[in-house]
Amino acid sequence: MTRHRPDSLGGRAAVVGIGATEFSKDSGRSELTLAVEAVHTALADAGLTPDDVDGLVTFTMDTNPEITVAQAAGIGELTFFSRVHYGGGAACATVQQAALAVASGLADVVVCYRAFNERSGRRFGAGVQQREPSAEGTALGWNLPFGLLTPASWVAMAAQRYLHTYGLTPDAFGHVAVTDRRHAARNPAAYFYDRPITLADHAASRWIVEPLRLLDCCQETDGAQALVVTSVERARDLPQPPALITAAAQGAGRAQEQMTSFYRDDLTGLPEMNVVARQLWRTAGLTPAEIDVAILYDHFTPFVLMQLEEFGFCGRGEAADFVAADALPLNTHGGQLGEAYLHGMNGIAEGVRQLRGSSANQAGTPDHVLVTAGTGVPTSGLVLGRAG
Repeated sequence: MTRHRPDSLGGRAAVVGIGATEFSKDSGRSELTLAVEAVHTALADAGLTPDDVDGLVTFTMDTNPEITVAQAAGIGELTFFSRVHYGGGAACATVQQAALAVASGLADVVVCYRAFNERSGRRFGAGVQQREPSAEGTALGWNLPFGLLTPASWVAMAAQRYLHTYGLTPDAFGHVAVTDRRHAARNPAAYFYDRPITLADHAASRWIVEPLRLLDCCQETDGAQALVVTSVERARDLPQPPALITAAAQGAGRAQEQMTSFYRDDLTGLPEMNVVARQLWRTAGLTPAEIDVAILYDHFTPFVLMQLEEFGFCGRGEAADFVAADALPLNTHGGQLGEAYLHGMNGIAEGVRQLRGSSANQAGTPDHVLVTAGTGVPTSGLVLGRAG
């Protein structure tokens, strides 16, 4: 079934607080400690206290249970708690879940959080180490015996087809890496602060899985990010300018798998993100030309290009030139390649900063910011807007 009408969630809730730990390679603290620090920082930013919170949302992959975070953070009774599946694809959906709870009256103040020691602890880049028998494990089982063990190897298959179809070379991906690192170099919170790169640096970086080089792949990070969501009415009484949740959407495409949807008719796009794009445009009543800043999930550079094409910012095969021309402020925090890999949650925070006017790479006075979640998996997206 294809949806053809807007939903009624847009404009009924706002992000009013953001908070993060430092982004490091060895936090020296438990993931629970990181989560609580980010939650407290986000609440302080919102001018709220733990007593105000009655809802929590996180990822199925997070190791910090909602009730444990509530207890450790001094939060009392919860009337709403939820988790979203599919790794980085959950990022924007956590805000969607929070907005749904607020709009329906299930909760008044909901905190979304994600915390992990992804460098010093479990490392996603190490690939699949073991998999319990399950439907998801069976899907991966068609690819693992042939050496496709890591996210980079799964993305490389689609990236190679993209280059072949449009007559491009791996250098096309370098524009995304250079753009991200340019912004990270001006962002004091970024791991790669003051360390920009050039296209030559990108081309000289070692192969990980052809056609992906080291600088096409996001970093691994220890840290946490939290976001506070409440009603538009309550937001008016809080200290920070609210980021209106103008539209929120999830999407899974036909023949969807987790990172290994190789049996689709076409490997040069991201159908799941197209589902998200269509619903965001319908609900927000906007077109690509009305987006002022785009924060696009960048665990691997090729999927940034494909997202730009799925959202209609440019034609198929044209995204590398679009990025090279700086046609749209992109990943102004430095992205997951340059700032930190927090499963996309830090990208949502950057969208909020742009609307507040407090980004390290402020793009004028934007009215609408597009934020996306993980690609290659069932995913999600947001359009954040300036409150009137």
